[in-house]
Amino acid sequence: MLSIDYGDLIPRKIVEELDKYIVGQKEAKRMVAIALRNRWRRQRLSPDLIDEVLPKNIIMIGPTGVGKTEISRRLAKLSGAPFLKVEASKFTEVGYVGRDVESIIRDLVELSVNMVKAQHSETVREKAAKLAEDRLLDLLLPPPPLRPPSGVYSGPREVPEKKPDSYEQSREKLRDQLREGKLDERSVELEVKDKSMPPIGVISNVGMEDLEMNLREMLGNMMPGKSKKRRLKVAEALSILNQEEAQKLIDMDEVIHDAVSRVENAGIVFLDEIDKVASRNGGQGPDVSREGVQRDLLPIVEGSTINTKYGMVKTDHILFIAAGAFHMAKPSDLIPELQGRFPIRVELSSLGKEDFVRILTEPQNSLEKQYVGLLETEGVDLEFTKDGIEEIAETAVTVNGRAENIGARRLFTIMERLLEKISFAAPELEKKKVVIDAEYVRERMQDIIEDEDLTRYIL
Repeated sequence: MLSIDYGDLIPRKIVEELDKYIVGQKEAKRMVAIALRNRWRRQRLSPDLIDEVLPKNIIMIGPTGVGKTEISRRLAKLSGAPFLKVEASKFTEVGYVGRDVESIIRDLVELSVNMVKAQHSETVREKAAKLAEDRLLDLLLPPPPLRPPSGVYSGPREVPEKKPDSYEQSREKLRDQLREGKLDERSVELEVKDKSMPPIGVISNVGMEDLEMNLREMLGNMMPGKSKKRRLKVAEALSILNQEEAQKLIDMDEVIHDAVSRVENAGIVFLDEIDKVASRNGGQGPDVSREGVQRDLLPIVEGSTINTKYGMVKTDHILFIAAGAFHMAKPSDLIPELQGRFPIRVELSSLGKEDFVRILTEPQNSLEKQYVGLLETEGVDLEFTKDGIEEIAETAVTVNGRAENIGARRLFTIMERLLEKISFAAPELEKKKVVIDAEYVRERMQDIIEDEDLTRYIL
């Protein structure tokens, strides 16, 4: 049963949450917010209608670095849905060397299983911690030896002697020391399972990397895992025992059922570079392979059943968000059947100076906050002035106009170059207050910007 509740995620709140991390692109945010809300609406339909309502897939059109991937990734994180980003250009038509498109769904299911397993581990965390603690205490302070009661012969069976109070007292004292971390540096001998296997050696071809992984897992389950004794610190041994106990408490059948349900009803696939597989010349030359990839993608987007190692998975209600710059091609260059499966088109605007200023300062994870936080760990008080931020933004616009326009990603390269000396010398700086103003930015960046050839290589 799908265990994601979208009840509180009304479109306005979704947009507000996206605004915390992504600047601008209001139309794209509204479209994905509606798509997410439609999932909540679908869950409340009558049984005879619920399977008929299909997701309205989206094509985002815009240059690189304007927020296409980030919108999709934040949307998935916000909803707790399984999310997979793939590049359409990495796939090839079945029969050619490369990955087949069905691996998209297999990878998405694998991600979902790991996500649900982590959530189930959290629910059993306290119980697993108690069991792991008891096992570790047994290693640190073994229970008294078993022996039959005196004067009574009971055959080969051994009856445990009542544990003396002194043992229980010592054990509880040891438990307190363990919880306080006083035993972390003590060593203990622990039997650890060794599940490593040598490569099977399947020759890579279409889908063969998935076949090799499945064979390794199948053989690993059939062959008993070897165990070896290792001398470990108490803290490390406790972590391993915690994982083992949590694994025992988790019902994997329930995990797999929940994970598959999440993929089928809430999964999101982000198909980047969809424009790279758009054919433009009537199916000649390399366009044959491009059109082949589109035709292989079509059944998955339309709705089909894919065989995975966790069982059959239906793709009918997975939301597909495609994206591309579409400099050389247009959405209409996609095959008509695939176009029809992406009814919503939204164009993302290019970023200018004001957008860069906002990106540097406004989001919760803004670059300004990141670099201030990083250098604060070295005791350096880094301050960006308003004119300094504007100069960085102006530099990004200039370089994007002169070289390849990579949108907001240009800010990362500029910031790294700008703060290179400070980052290197931070642990040894005598003057711990550093101000980044417009003059400092110009001084550090002027030579690189003026030399156009150097700009292309460095920024």
